[in-house]
Amino acid sequence: MRLYDRDAAVHYAQRWALSRNPAYYDFDTLGGDCTNFISQCLYAGSRVMNWTPETGWYYVNLNRRAPAWTSVHYLYRFLTRECGAGPYCRLASLPELEPGDVIQLGMSDGQFYHSLLVLSAGDSPAGIFVAAHTADALWRPLDSYFYERVRCLHIAGVREG
Repeated sequence: MRLYDRDAAVHYAQRWALSRNPAYYDFDTLGGDCTNFISQCLYAGSRVMNWTPETGWYYVNLNRRAPAWTSVHYLYRFLTRECGAGPYCRLASLPELEPGDVIQLGMSDGQFYHSLLVLSAGDSPAGIFVAAHTADALWRPLDSYFYERVRCLHIAGVREG
């Protein structure tokens, strides 16, 4: 186990929030690019992919990627797993978040639909600033989004395998 490089994740987010890294497919026309972008940021901070078919977290190209790389639901399942290579998280409250953590926005029915990367932490949604794709954002305040539920994922570390 090793530390997650929060600075590298945030730097990556700042570099690519308002454009697209040509090394990755742009999923905007296939349901949205938000979780693909978050996975790129997490990879920048972890430098470890999990090559387990179906339940892993990896990207080679459009046709060779794990569901967790681009799906809000599957990314959450991957990050909260108890074993295997790659970044992992624990659920947290808003005041516990740090730069490089992930926020997922959801509806009251429990469905989560959007992933964001924390750039600057704070005690309330007004004090938390994020980066995102689909509706591209850089230093956008969390309280400017519409959501009914929020899920805070504090990246606790990186398992190497």
